[in-house]
Amino acid sequence: MTLLDKDGVRLTVDDVIATVTLAGPAKRNAQSPAMWRALAEAGSLVPGDVRIVVLRGEGKSFSAGLDRQAFTPEGFDGEPSFLDMARGPDSELDATIAEYQEAFTWWRRNDVVSIAAVQGHAIGAGFQLALACDLRVCADDAQFAMRETSLGLVPDLTGTHPLVALVGYARALEICATGRFVHADEAERIGLANLVVPAADLDGAVADLAGALVAAPRDAVIETKALLRGAASRTYEEQRAAERAAQARRLRDLAGLGE
Repeated sequence: MTLLDKDGVRLTVDDVIATVTLAGPAKRNAQSPAMWRALAEAGSLVPGDVRIVVLRGEGKSFSAGLDRQAFTPEGFDGEPSFLDMARGPDSELDATIAEYQEAFTWWRRNDVVSIAAVQGHAIGAGFQLALACDLRVCADDAQFAMRETSLGLVPDLTGTHPLVALVGYARALEICATGRFVHADEAERIGLANLVVPAADLDGAVADLAGALVAAPRDAVIETKALLRGAASRTYEEQRAAERAAQARRLRDLAGLGE
């Protein structure tokens, strides 16, 4: 069932698995403000019974990042150019960037597990979109790069927090400041990729992972995801208490005593 197909984004649902596809292979799934709005809309349209959201890109690349047309004086049709945005008030610029970030935030919500299926290039905004997901399964030709700094910018699409959490501050700084490519084998070694497979096996590996995740009881997965996501911001004792509270809820539900 197709729920959305516009601005280079397609959302389909098959039972409890939703698939969001970046559908602009001719431009290597380069991103634009219109695509970001469509990605945010896709998040709002995912049915409540969906458990897994797979993010994939059509063609040879996951996403080559921001469409360079954004940096031209003309920008995109019907959109303010980035140059015009820079000339506006700080409050408007902040609000615009916050709106763009909405495309990258909903993947982390606790009621779904999101999986990025990455092949080819995942550059800049493409890298950050892969980082927005809970898990990353990569083809052996995957290449990540954070090129914003080399353009005189910073990564601003919510990618810095998960990147540091995955690889640590020092390696995250080195990756971002140099803009170098992180190839699939290194991505797996440093924790960016959960799994690397031959390109021909990417869809099958994602399907197998989705199936394994669906096999576990939904409420237990939701509680576990919430526990793990909050662990970094809690002390050891706070995490112990959170574990106890979550387990008490699960036991009551299993005993038929839930609220």
